[in-house]
Amino acid sequence: MRSLSAARIGAQVRALRMAVEVSGGALAKISGISSSMLSRIERGLVSPSVETLERLANGLGVPASRFFSDQARRTDFCHVRAGQGVVVDRVGAVSDYRYELLGHLLSGNLFVEPYLVTLLPGADPYVTFQHPGLKFLYFLSGEVSYRYGGKVVEVRAGDSLLFEATALHGIEAIQGGPVSYLSLVFTLRE
Repeated sequence: MRSLSAARIGAQVRALRMAVEVSGGALAKISGISSSMLSRIERGLVSPSVETLERLANGLGVPASRFFSDQARRTDFCHVRAGQGVVVDRVGAVSDYRYELLGHLLSGNLFVEPYLVTLLPGADPYVTFQHPGLKFLYFLSGEVSYRYGGKVVEVRAGDSLLFEATALHGIEAIQGGPVSYLSLVFTLRE
Protein backbone atom coordinates (compact mmCIF):
# COMPACT_ATOMS: atom_id res chain seq x y z
CA MET A 1 0.00 0.00 0.00
CA ARG A 2 1.30 3.47 -0.92
CA SER A 3 1.85 5.89 1.94
CA LEU A 4 0.52 9.41 1.49
CA SER A 5 3.87 11.01 2.41
CA ALA A 6 5.79 8.77 -0.02
CA ALA A 7 3.31 9.71 -2.76
CA ARG A 8 3.74 13.45 -2.04
CA ILE A 9 7.53 13.21 -2.00
CA GLY A 10 7.49 11.17 -5.20
CA ALA A 11 5.27 13.75 -6.89
CA GLN A 12 7.66 16.53 -5.81
CA VAL A 13 10.70 14.65 -7.13
CA ARG A 14 9.00 14.09 -10.47
CA ALA A 15 7.73 17.70 -10.73
CA LEU A 16 11.18 19.10 -9.97
CA ARG A 17 12.83 16.71 -12.44
CA MET A 18 10.37 17.76 -15.16
CA ALA A 19 10.89 21.46 -14.34
CA VAL A 20 14.63 21.21 -14.94
CA GLU A 21 14.02 19.05 -18.02
CA VAL A 22 16.21 16.11 -17.03
CA SER A 23 15.34 12.49 -17.84
CA GLY A 24 14.82 9.93 -15.12
CA GLY A 25 17.88 8.01 -16.30
CA ALA A 26 20.07 11.12 -16.21
CA LEU A 27 18.87 12.13 -12.73
CA ALA A 28 19.40 8.60 -11.42
CA LYS A 29 22.94 8.56 -12.81
CA ILE A 30 24.01 11.94 -11.40
CA SER A 31 22.34 11.12 -8.07
CA GLY A 32 24.00 7.73 -7.77
CA ILE A 33 20.81 5.68 -7.54
CA SER A 34 19.29 3.15 -9.90
CA SER A 35 16.71 4.16 -12.50
CA SER A 36 14.29 1.60 -11.11
CA MET A 37 14.64 3.07 -7.60
CA LEU A 38 13.97 6.58 -8.95
CA SER A 39 10.90 5.29 -10.79
CA ARG A 40 9.56 3.66 -7.61
CA ILE A 41 10.21 6.87 -5.63
CA GLU A 42 8.41 9.04 -8.20
CA ARG A 43 5.41 6.68 -8.20
CA GLY A 44 5.25 6.79 -4.39
CA LEU A 45 5.88 3.06 -4.06
CA VAL A 46 8.84 3.47 -1.71
CA SER A 47 9.82 5.92 1.03
CA PRO A 48 13.33 7.11 0.18
CA SER A 49 16.00 7.43 2.87
CA VAL A 50 17.28 10.84 3.90
CA GLU A 51 20.57 10.02 2.13
CA THR A 52 18.71 9.22 -1.10
CA LEU A 53 16.73 12.47 -0.84
CA GLU A 54 19.98 14.41 -0.35
CA ARG A 55 21.45 12.76 -3.45
CA LEU A 56 18.35 13.60 -5.50
CA ALA A 57 18.34 17.18 -4.20
CA ASN A 58 21.99 17.60 -5.19
CA GLY A 59 21.23 16.12 -8.61
CA LEU A 60 18.37 18.57 -9.10
CA GLY A 61 20.23 21.55 -7.62
CA VAL A 62 17.62 22.20 -4.93
CA PRO A 63 17.59 21.93 -1.13
CA ALA A 64 16.18 18.64 0.17
CA SER A 65 13.47 20.61 1.95
CA ARG A 66 11.83 21.22 -1.46
CA PHE A 67 10.61 17.62 -1.43
CA PHE A 68 8.50 18.38 1.63
CA SER A 69 6.88 21.61 0.49
CA ASP A 70 3.17 21.38 -0.11
CA GLN A 71 2.73 22.89 -3.57
CA ALA A 72 -1.07 22.63 -3.28
CA ARG A 73 -0.97 25.14 -0.40
CA ARG A 74 1.23 27.71 -2.07
CA THR A 75 -0.32 31.12 -1.86
CA ASP A 76 1.82 33.12 -4.29
CA PHE A 77 -0.62 35.02 -6.44
CA CYS A 78 -0.31 38.35 -8.16
CA HIS A 79 -3.08 40.37 -9.81
CA VAL A 80 -2.17 43.53 -11.70
CA ARG A 81 -5.04 45.56 -13.12
CA ALA A 82 -4.80 47.07 -16.61
CA GLY A 83 -2.47 50.06 -16.59
CA GLN A 84 -1.41 49.41 -12.99
CA GLY A 85 1.93 47.67 -13.62
CA VAL A 86 5.01 49.19 -12.03
CA VAL A 87 7.17 51.17 -14.46
CA VAL A 88 10.72 50.15 -13.64
CA ASP A 89 14.20 51.26 -14.55
CA ARG A 90 15.88 47.99 -15.45
CA VAL A 91 19.62 47.61 -15.11
CA GLY A 92 21.04 48.04 -18.58
CA ALA A 93 17.71 49.31 -19.92
CA VAL A 94 17.88 51.04 -23.26
CA SER A 95 16.81 54.66 -23.56
CA ASP A 96 13.16 55.08 -24.61
CA TYR A 97 12.29 51.42 -23.96
CA ARG A 98 9.56 51.57 -21.30
CA TYR A 99 9.28 48.50 -19.03
CA GLU A 100 6.08 47.94 -17.06
CA LEU A 101 6.37 45.03 -14.60
CA LEU A 102 3.16 43.01 -14.77
CA GLY A 103 3.64 40.74 -11.75
CA HIS A 104 5.99 38.89 -9.44
CA LEU A 105 6.15 35.82 -7.20
CA LEU A 106 8.33 35.50 -4.13
CA SER A 107 8.83 31.74 -3.76
CA GLY A 108 9.86 28.77 -5.82
CA ASN A 109 12.92 27.99 -7.89
CA LEU A 110 11.67 29.66 -11.07
CA PHE A 111 12.07 33.42 -11.36
CA VAL A 112 9.72 34.99 -13.92
CA GLU A 113 9.84 38.60 -15.09
CA PRO A 114 6.72 39.58 -17.08
CA TYR A 115 6.96 43.01 -18.73
CA LEU A 116 4.93 45.10 -21.10
CA VAL A 117 7.62 46.78 -23.21
CA THR A 118 6.72 49.91 -25.15
CA LEU A 119 9.13 51.67 -27.48
CA LEU A 120 8.71 55.40 -27.00
CA PRO A 121 9.01 57.76 -30.00
CA GLY A 122 12.79 58.28 -29.57
CA ALA A 123 13.63 54.57 -29.26
CA ASP A 124 16.44 53.21 -31.40
CA PRO A 125 17.10 49.62 -32.44
CA TYR A 126 19.21 47.67 -29.93
CA VAL A 127 20.61 44.20 -30.63
CA THR A 128 23.00 43.54 -27.75
CA PHE A 129 20.66 42.25 -25.05
CA GLN A 130 22.21 39.16 -23.48
CA HIS A 131 21.38 37.50 -20.15
CA PRO A 132 20.69 34.10 -18.56
CA GLY A 133 17.38 32.29 -18.98
CA LEU A 134 14.67 31.77 -21.54
CA LYS A 135 12.79 34.66 -23.12
CA PHE A 136 9.32 34.71 -24.65
CA LEU A 137 8.15 37.74 -26.63
CA TYR A 138 4.61 38.34 -27.92
CA PHE A 139 4.25 41.36 -30.16
CA LEU A 140 1.13 43.48 -29.56
CA SER A 141 1.74 46.25 -32.08
CA GLY A 142 4.22 47.52 -34.64
CA GLU A 143 6.59 45.82 -37.07
CA VAL A 144 10.28 45.15 -36.42
CA SER A 145 13.25 43.12 -37.57
CA TYR A 146 14.38 41.06 -34.59
CA ARG A 147 17.91 39.68 -34.38
CA TYR A 148 18.82 36.50 -32.51
CA GLY A 149 22.50 35.65 -32.88
CA GLY A 150 23.06 35.36 -36.64
CA LYS A 151 19.33 35.21 -37.54
CA VAL A 152 17.03 38.10 -38.35
CA VAL A 153 13.24 37.64 -38.55
CA GLU A 154 10.48 40.05 -39.45
CA VAL A 155 7.84 40.21 -36.70
CA ARG A 156 4.59 42.10 -36.25
CA ALA A 157 1.52 42.14 -34.01
CA GLY A 158 0.44 38.61 -33.13
CA ASP A 159 3.87 37.04 -33.70
CA SER A 160 5.87 35.46 -30.90
CA LEU A 161 9.47 34.44 -30.26
CA LEU A 162 10.89 31.96 -27.73
CA PHE A 163 14.64 31.57 -27.26
CA GLU A 164 17.60 31.14 -24.94
CA ALA A 165 18.57 34.65 -23.92
CA THR A 166 22.29 33.88 -23.60
CA ALA A 167 22.78 34.75 -27.28
CA LEU A 168 22.87 38.39 -28.36
CA HIS A 169 19.36 39.52 -29.31
CA GLY A 170 17.15 42.55 -29.82
CA ILE A 171 15.34 44.79 -32.27
CA GLU A 172 17.52 45.42 -35.32
CA ALA A 173 15.16 47.73 -37.21
CA ILE A 174 11.80 49.37 -36.58
CA GLN A 175 9.61 49.20 -39.70
CA GLY A 176 6.39 50.55 -38.24
CA GLY A 177 5.15 51.75 -34.89
CA PRO A 178 4.10 52.14 -32.29
CA VAL A 179 5.91 49.00 -31.06
CA SER A 180 4.81 47.15 -27.93
CA TYR A 181 5.28 43.57 -26.80
CA LEU A 182 5.02 41.27 -23.83
CA SER A 183 8.40 40.03 -22.61
CA LEU A 184 8.65 37.10 -20.20
CA VAL A 185 12.07 36.08 -18.92
CA PHE A 186 12.40 32.76 -17.07
CA THR A 187 15.49 31.98 -14.95
CA LEU A 188 16.23 29.56 -12.12
CA ARG A 189 16.78 31.18 -8.74
CA GLU A 190 20.19 30.65 -7.17
